[in-house]
Amino acid sequence: MTHSSWAPDRASSYERLEFLGDSVLELAIAGELYGRYHDFSEGRLAKVRSHVVSRASCAVVARELGLDELLVERGEGVAKDDLERLRSNRNVVAALLEAALAALYLEHGFEKIEQPIVDAFADRIEYAVTSHVDHKTELQEALARIGRQVSYVVLDVEGPPHDRRFTCAAVIDDEQAGVGTGRSKKAAEQEAAREALSKLDAEAA
Repeated sequence: MTHSSWAPDRASSYERLEFLGDSVLELAIAGELYGRYHDFSEGRLAKVRSHVVSRASCAVVARELGLDELLVERGEGVAKDDLERLRSNRNVVAALLEAALAALYLEHGFEKIEQPIVDAFADRIEYAVTSHVDHKTELQEALARIGRQVSYVVLDVEGPPHDRRFTCAAVIDDEQAGVGTGRSKKAAEQEAAREALSKLDAEAA
């Protein structure tokens, strides 16, 4: 919990632990995603992991665990305003979490802390999988790697203006690769892209 601003030197702060904890966190989350989502491509797994271990995500978990409170408690002799500034800094709080994970790893080993890490990040994983992943971007990037392109067409629009249902298709090389429906054109395109990605992954398998 020793911030560099009140450490005798930078090596005495939590920054070295932060460096190690970053890798501990990535390994725990990567292992969980790999074992849980068997139908995810390498690209999608990487995108989800990137979101889960991001600074924003780590800061959320750190505050849920009360690490920001611990920072204030441990900052004896530091001006209250400085402590509050550090406490409200997302990067500082995220770094605290990574440092804590490294300390736990050094004390207990990876096997004992792997599942507790996954449990602490369970909501972040769920959010990344269900809300954050952009299927259209993922499909576009996957196709770009093999020199192909995708376009989207509206197949149908149903319902009154206040309750529309769109049906869209993802078209790859003049062939319909996926179809999706949604309350907006954007949502329908995302569903179409998701279906096209599944087929693309199946072809590559």
